[in-house]
Formats: sequence, C-alpha cells, structure tokens
Amino acid sequence: MQNDKNKVAAGVLGILLGALGVHKFYLGYTKEGIIMLAVSILGSFLIGIGPVVIGIIGLVEGILYLTKTDEDFANTYVYNHKGWF
Repeated sequence: MQNDKNKVAAGVLGILLGALGVHKFYLGYTKEGIIMLAVSILGSFLIGIGPVVIGIIGLVEGILYLTKTDEDFANTYVYNHKGWF
C-alpha cells in the first residue's frame, strides 16, 4: 500500500488550521474532522472556549505528526487509522 499522505502537510495543517479539523480531513478521518469542526463552530457561539480547546488539540496533533519518523507516521495514521493523538 502506498503512502500518499505527507506528514509535513498534515502537521502544518494541524498547527495552522487544527481548530477546523482540516488535518483530519486531509488524512481521511471525516468523522473526526466533522467533530472538530462542529465543536469549534458551536463552541464559538456558546462560550467561546470550543475553538481554543480544539485548536490546542490540533496544535498537539500537528507537532506529533512532525516529530514522528515517516515510517511511524505512515504506520500510525495512514495504515492503522489512529484517529486521535
């Protein structure tokens, strides 16, 4: 199976647009991406803390993606589909 997902792209998307779940959509995790997007949107209307929390999760995940080796990234997030952290 070919690894067509770039860990640098996923990491940068997680760091910059993590609050919107863009990195999840990029990796093909539609359910997780929708959850992150919904919490950000609904949280911004309610208390305002939703996007902050989801943004921190995106930042952490982006850093995790970038610090893994290419092989570990592919095995964990592309082939084994680990949805969170």
